[in-house]
Amino acid sequence: MFTPRVSVALSVAFLSVLSACGGDSGGGGGSGSTGGGLVTVTPTPTPTPTFTEGDAARLAKQASFGPTPALIAKIKEMGVNAWLDEQFAATGSTYVDLAGEVRRDYCASTDTVCTRMRFSRTPVAMRFYADAVMAPDQLRQRVAFALGQMIVASEAEVNSTAGIAALNQIFLENAFGNFRDVLARATMLGYMGDYLDMADSNKSAPSENYARELLQLFSMGPDQLNMDGTPKLDAGGARQPNYTSDDIRGVARALTGWTYARVGGAAITDGNARDYSRPMIAVATRYDTTAKAFLGTNVPAGAAQDASVAAVVDAAFNNASTAPFVSKFLITHLVTPNPTPAYVGRVSAVFANNGSGVRGDLKAVVRAILTDAEARNAPTASAGKVKEPILLMAGLARVIGFTTDGYVFVNRDSSMGQPVMRAPSVFNFYPTDYPLPGSTTLKSPASKLLNTSNVLRWHNFVYDWTVGGDATRAEYAVSSGLPNSSLTQPLWSDWEAFGTDLDGMVARINLLMFANALSQPQKDALKASATAITHADPVVQARKRAQMMLYVAASSPIFLVDR
Repeated sequence: MFTPRVSVALSVAFLSVLSACGGDSGGGGGSGSTGGGLVTVTPTPTPTPTFTEGDAARLAKQASFGPTPALIAKIKEMGVNAWLDEQFAATGSTYVDLAGEVRRDYCASTDTVCTRMRFSRTPVAMRFYADAVMAPDQLRQRVAFALGQMIVASEAEVNSTAGIAALNQIFLENAFGNFRDVLARATMLGYMGDYLDMADSNKSAPSENYARELLQLFSMGPDQLNMDGTPKLDAGGARQPNYTSDDIRGVARALTGWTYARVGGAAITDGNARDYSRPMIAVATRYDTTAKAFLGTNVPAGAAQDASVAAVVDAAFNNASTAPFVSKFLITHLVTPNPTPAYVGRVSAVFANNGSGVRGDLKAVVRAILTDAEARNAPTASAGKVKEPILLMAGLARVIGFTTDGYVFVNRDSSMGQPVMRAPSVFNFYPTDYPLPGSTTLKSPASKLLNTSNVLRWHNFVYDWTVGGDATRAEYAVSSGLPNSSLTQPLWSDWEAFGTDLDGMVARINLLMFANALSQPQKDALKASATAITHADPVVQARKRAQMMLYVAASSPIFLVDR
């Protein structure tokens, strides 16, 4: 067990390299357009040719759910682009088997297990965490996770397991596909149709909810943007809106006349048979057949329903602001919430044209994000981003080494402030422009979750899974109430194998958690936290020493900020 004296001394040592929590700023200054629509078109500077283990660890932080020794070794051996190519082809994660819808009256009123398996996020969230910790297609999952935080539908409003699975399968399947396909498939999914009221929207009273969020959050954003992500200003210096109320009404009218597919081919009047996992179906009598105009697009009278939807998706996808809006969002979630305009401009240019005349190629966009000099060059003191709770949990599990069915994560994430697939609203858990406390210019989205209660819960979580994290921990056990529950087990054997080699343990922690950025005094302080721990059994002693060092490291602000 640790003593307060040791804990305080170590905290001081670790805090010496950071100024408060300012590590969530990213990408400092730099050249690039700040207005007028011009984008710097200079080639991206080539990263430093010597690619170190620390460089590989930094890429792993950005492109996976956390570094492991094997992942770092592979990236180091293959190099950035070859590893990205491998990840673009990798598979493993899926929700397809969870996307079979059932009737709303499928479960008996007293059958809580059935209800949880069919009408909650639990099975899908379990799969999310299990794959995040163990599946090989790490980059696909990270990009899908980011897309799911942009195009939001939540269990908080619609509690269909199959619908949640189907929506997140769209993100997985299209993580390296085309962004237009993401928009088109999400638009038509029954689950989204319920969440934002496009389903059963009638020409007599069109719902504007989905129309508004499609434009504001899922594609172009509220304000016109230059290609470098800066606002496009009018002659008086004011921001210019991307759309008007008339545009929203026009889009809403174009999206009328759709309802849920039904389980078992039931009648569309059967409310218990709604199928949230499939695309919506047309109800011609509810569709507005009159001419429509929105976002510079004209849909003629009598146009087919599919054609009206396609016109809406095309208008959103092709809007001039969509490339910088989506590009900056993905940069924020993978690398930094404070990219320079030049960085955004370079990625936006790839979104607009992948080099072969294709717009919206997410594989090309992700490659541009992760190979850009601002992502690959050595980080500055202001670079990086605060780990959100989901990345904290998965990252620590990957550092320790876990096998899991994901259930222990689902039990934890609500108390940590970020229950996956259950965002409190369509605006997600935090806005991407949330300000870094104490700064007038820098953004730190995940800092919105850093209230006093959550900080204590995060710290207690780290303690529980390190110092208190033996394999016999009660929360790791099989959940007898879930048919697909197996077991969570921390794999301490790799750490026990270090024996009395504390320097070896420190080196692994330094690489996996800090990308080899610790100073010698910090490494010495980390080692000192374990030296006093002794046990008659050398295996237990090695494990307890590793657990203490992992606790100190994972509760430090340096680990909570990815650079």
